[in-house]
Amino acid sequence: MSKTHIDLNGRTILVTGSPGFIGANLVMRLRRELTSGTVISFDNMNDYYDPDLKEYRLRIINAISSPVRHVFVKGSIADKALVDEIFRTYKPSIVVNLAAQAGVRYSIDHPDVYIESNLIGFYNILEACRHSYDDGSTGVEHLVYASSSSVYGGNKKVPFAVEDKVDTPVSLYAATKKSNELLAHSYSKLYNIPSTGLRFFTVYGPAGRPDMFYFSATQKLQAGKTIQIFNYGNCKRDFTYVDDIVEGVLRVMQGAPEKQTGEDGLPLPPYAVYNIGGGTPENLLDYISTLQEELVRAGVLPKDYDFESHRQLVGMQPGDVPVTYADSTGLERDYCFTPQIGIREGLRKFAEWYKMYYG
Repeated sequence: MSKTHIDLNGRTILVTGSPGFIGANLVMRLRRELTSGTVISFDNMNDYYDPDLKEYRLRIINAISSPVRHVFVKGSIADKALVDEIFRTYKPSIVVNLAAQAGVRYSIDHPDVYIESNLIGFYNILEACRHSYDDGSTGVEHLVYASSSSVYGGNKKVPFAVEDKVDTPVSLYAATKKSNELLAHSYSKLYNIPSTGLRFFTVYGPAGRPDMFYFSATQKLQAGKTIQIFNYGNCKRDFTYVDDIVEGVLRVMQGAPEKQTGEDGLPLPPYAVYNIGGGTPENLLDYISTLQEELVRAGVLPKDYDFESHRQLVGMQPGDVPVTYADSTGLERDYCFTPQIGIREGLRKFAEWYKMYYG
């Protein structure tokens, strides 16, 4: 697919969901590497997980010496008036929508927050992008938004390719992410908004989300509790280190789907979706063993820790899938990018950060 190159320097970039995990790491890269411009972080700082982690990330963002201005706005993308005000005030030319209620399991018992954030909130972002072109304004040059590998649901074919049908979600979270892709496509077609969706595959790393398995397992093991390993360990996950995710997002931001006109004189939707995944699914038990070795190495756990007595093999849980595996050939083709960081290196960096942060 043809791309329109965008120089990020001098632009105003809105990153929703920062100082969340991926958003904060993206903003750090932008502040370290760009030579000019403004980055706006927009997050509601909710207590889905420990808000102190978000405050910690925000402090790191603000501590970076940079010619790039940083503005933090506290609020929800579900607040349409606030979203519209941000667009009127700052007139972002690049929008990266990472704000969302995450988590497959949480969506089973808390569906309302997914509808509010992932559907209503994303609709508000799309409407603001649409009206950014009012009165002949240049408007948003590229909308990049987070989708998820969860959209593949119960698909049996692996690796998962973006061309595969994704009509069988097995969680509300997955359904909202597929809905985001459909909404973005319709707005791209109707209003010629260049948009790119990114299906993330199990992102991990330092200062990540405590609800993710590697993080919650570390906390439980350190507290002497037992970790549950679902599907009796017969799971494979395409784990993707956060620096690889950020590198992919940065490259995508700089290449917007090209605007074109169809034979009917109407816009062809400048729309694309890509997988971002490690491309090497890891057996869950191997991943856990590597995590445990790195926790011992970092001094988070003692060398004589009895791991076997703190493991419990249990069945599959609702909303989960046995395998995730990304076919990222589209990203390689269009942006010359392939994730590079393996689980040993990634988990070592997490374990070292965990030791530093929690002592």
